[in-house]
Amino acid sequence: MNIRIQYKLFLSILATAGGVVLCMFLVMRWSFDRGFFNFVNKLDLERLNALATKLEESYSREGSWRFLQDDPQRWNQLLRDSLPDHYRGSLPPAMPEGRSPEEKDSISWHRKPPEGMPPPPPHASGPPGIGPPFGGRVVLLDGGKNRIVGMSEFPRNLELRALQHGDQMVGYLGMIPPKILADPHQSRFVEEQRQALAIIALAMVVLAAAVSIPLAQQMVKRIRELASATHRLAAGKYDIRIPVTSSDELGLLARDFNTLSLTMEKNEQARRHWVADISHELRTPLSVLRGEIEAMQDGVRMVTPEAIGALHDEVMKLSRLVHDLYELSLSDIGALTYRMTDINLGEVLKRASELARPEFVDKNLALEEDLPVGQGFPMFADPERLHQLFSNLLENSLKYTDSGGRVRVRIERQGAIATVHFQDSEPDVPETETGKLFDRLYRVEGSRNRDTGGAGLGLSICRNIVEAHKGTIEALPSPLGGLWVKVELPLNG
Repeated sequence: MNIRIQYKLFLSILATAGGVVLCMFLVMRWSFDRGFFNFVNKLDLERLNALATKLEESYSREGSWRFLQDDPQRWNQLLRDSLPDHYRGSLPPAMPEGRSPEEKDSISWHRKPPEGMPPPPPHASGPPGIGPPFGGRVVLLDGGKNRIVGMSEFPRNLELRALQHGDQMVGYLGMIPPKILADPHQSRFVEEQRQALAIIALAMVVLAAAVSIPLAQQMVKRIRELASATHRLAAGKYDIRIPVTSSDELGLLARDFNTLSLTMEKNEQARRHWVADISHELRTPLSVLRGEIEAMQDGVRMVTPEAIGALHDEVMKLSRLVHDLYELSLSDIGALTYRMTDINLGEVLKRASELARPEFVDKNLALEEDLPVGQGFPMFADPERLHQLFSNLLENSLKYTDSGGRVRVRIERQGAIATVHFQDSEPDVPETETGKLFDRLYRVEGSRNRDTGGAGLGLSICRNIVEAHKGTIEALPSPLGGLWVKVELPLNG
């Protein structure tokens, strides 16, 4: 069965509140019953002590327990006298001879105690179904622990209180603690308290239900907003935003959703620019190839080695572009292979600069090297990928540095970090544009870069290679007037 989250929240809150209220009700009821029984037992013990004192005084006057055996009314009178003073005045007068104990007890049951005082426990057997009162739970034994008066049957392990006459042990007084309340007034009082607790518990549950309904609705309302916005985002509406109205978990979720939506919107824009740029990069050499080939077919242009060479140049541009795209896609998906081994970073950089030097000479550019002799740069890396990194950076300086300028290559070590610097002369790159140089297909001046044959992918590949070696790369204004690319790579130990 599919239960809506609103009802799940409501039921969970209500069940939690109901469980807490039920536990409180049971604990309070147990505590009250236990405390009330302790209170009744305390009263019975006080009455038992008073009765023991009366019995010891009576024994001192009579000299034996025979007066109780001959006159049972004396026992009832002693039970009456053991009541506290504020109860004694509320009892009926002693019954005349001929009244049965049941009649006497029925009268005593219906007498009310003084106002503000709890009802006195009866001194004889109580009504059926309620339990024995005080007199029915007390027994008097002589010095040999033989029954004199009181309850006829009692447990042998009954706790007894000794009665003394001088130094002589003359008897024992025992009482069975009540297991149930014998007084109907006490029972009614306890029942009223239990009913009050039950009403309070029920009121608390109803209050919890009344509070949980709007709370669940409010929480579900915000979740519904998130769900609706998520559906719109999945449908391609990347401009959707959710107002953040709180700082709780749902507020944080809304803030993260807005961040995700903004990121997806930027990625979608980047994807569209990427597709447009790629199509533009491919269309230019293809248009040139098509025009040249059609001119040859129409006889407008002769098939000469120069014409074939021009076609070859355009094909090589396409080949480089496709190769760069392939390398970049492999790096993005983590499929670009790296064969790590122990190398000397300085030797890799020196080999790359020596291989590029003839091209710098052809363009009338000075390639200055500042590579420390004898200083080691041990590193665990892929030498071929690092050679590709340095070659791309040297080629970038070669293409975009004016003739007659210079390019400086320098490496230095600070602790376990090697820093490689590539600095060239004019033209410069605006400082606001340096952070975008590593974006795919980015050009500071698109028309000029296209004439040199670049597609704006070389620096993106460089960044991926550096990040694969757990390094960093950044572009800065060069002190020589052009661009400064700084590469930091971790060394061994």
